[in-house]
Amino acid sequence: MRRHNLFWKLIYLCTAGAVFLIDQATKSLAAAKLRGNEDVTVIGGLLNFSYATNTGVAFSIGAGNGDLGAWGLSAIGILAGALVVFFIWRTPRIDDRMLGGLTLILGGIAGNVTDRIRFGFVIDFIDVQFGNWHYPTFNIADMAICIGAGLIILDTFLSKKSQVE
Repeated sequence: MRRHNLFWKLIYLCTAGAVFLIDQATKSLAAAKLRGNEDVTVIGGLLNFSYATNTGVAFSIGAGNGDLGAWGLSAIGILAGALVVFFIWRTPRIDDRMLGGLTLILGGIAGNVTDRIRFGFVIDFIDVQFGNWHYPTFNIADMAICIGAGLIILDTFLSKKSQVE
């Protein structure tokens, strides 16, 4: 691998590390300020900060499987993270959308796996609602994973479109 390419791959990995640190810092703050306290309204009727724990996967699917579930999900997360690092390493430097998406996903995976290993659950604290509609509580790692997946999907459609033209 050429030096220039190696430099950029390391920049992407450091960015994933920054996403991880932001996620962990916000979860720590949420645990310190929100656990056992009332919700904090940020934008009335739309956005609250509320401490919640999630032992399952997205939207608490599979919650209640105890330590075995937490360790199983951690193992899956570690494997997924290793695959993401592999794809970051293999993706050409010119594909910034793909690399950016993979970077966000890696930072998010690292944040949620760290919670599962440390606590046996993931800390969630961002609560969005609009009228009767209520989105499941989530965290920065979840946002990073979703935005990263969106970038990869966008890149897939845009790269296929350019191949057709």
